[in-house]
Amino acid sequence: MLGDDGAVSAPQTQNTGPVPAPAIQRARKAGMPRWPMFLLAAPAGVATWSGWVGLGTMAGFGMVTPLPGISDWQINSAITLPVGVEAYGAYALGAWLSGRRMSAGTRRFAAVSAVGSLLLGMFGQITYHLLQTQGWKDHAPAAVVVFVSALPVLVLGLGAALLHMISRDAEAAELADEATRTDPAPAAPATTPTPPAAEPEATPKPRRPAKPRQGRKALTPEELLAKAQELNGAYLAEHDRPIPAQRLAEALRIGKPRALELVKQLRATTDDNTAEDTGTDEARPLTAVR
Repeated sequence: MLGDDGAVSAPQTQNTGPVPAPAIQRARKAGMPRWPMFLLAAPAGVATWSGWVGLGTMAGFGMVTPLPGISDWQINSAITLPVGVEAYGAYALGAWLSGRRMSAGTRRFAAVSAVGSLLLGMFGQITYHLLQTQGWKDHAPAAVVVFVSALPVLVLGLGAALLHMISRDAEAAELADEATRTDPAPAAPATTPTPPAAEPEATPKPRRPAKPRQGRKALTPEELLAKAQELNGAYLAEHDRPIPAQRLAEALRIGKPRALELVKQLRATTDDNTAEDTGTDEARPLTAVR
């Protein structure tokens, strides 16, 4: 793994080696097709080539004999501008956006130089067309000549620096992978699991003393019988029959055996009253006869 300072450290997991070429080819086929790039690059190449060559001619670039005394072969040095500037821009752009392993410093250098190269290409095209439209047909101003003459050297320095940085990162990554394969990281020593600490026993909260129930005053048998007679009279008036034991037990809040006993007393009392009323009625006619 590469840090921001360019140093390379061993990855956390064991590297299985470089990705095989067939896998890379399959990955490229799975991506977007590249043929539309030729349609985009062809007109741009013609425009930039003509612009750089024209600007170089105006800045003093022209036919030269690169091998004097050996060969009379000549070449127009104006083609060095489009080849150098535009080719380096594409190379730096590919290094910046590629997925290869490189340090953050190398990738940052590739990004800045790629953008700078594209800006230089724009500057060259703008300068050439401005000079042509402003009447500078044969030669360019001195400032333009100085700047254009320095471009080949500048591009050479940028390209060489980027190439060395990429090579350095590739070698460091290869050494890190080799060290990982030959000397894997030692396994962590086994540790005895620590038993969990016993939880302290919860202290029971003190309970509040229960409030004494204020019970009802116990009724005497006479009072209970009077209550039962009152309830029985009301029930008899409403339903035309004596109150059942279950209803009496619920009304007086007593047990059913006690309610049954009260019902018996009520019926006995009712029978006595009925007998008394009957005797009185039978005696009245006799008295009237006498």
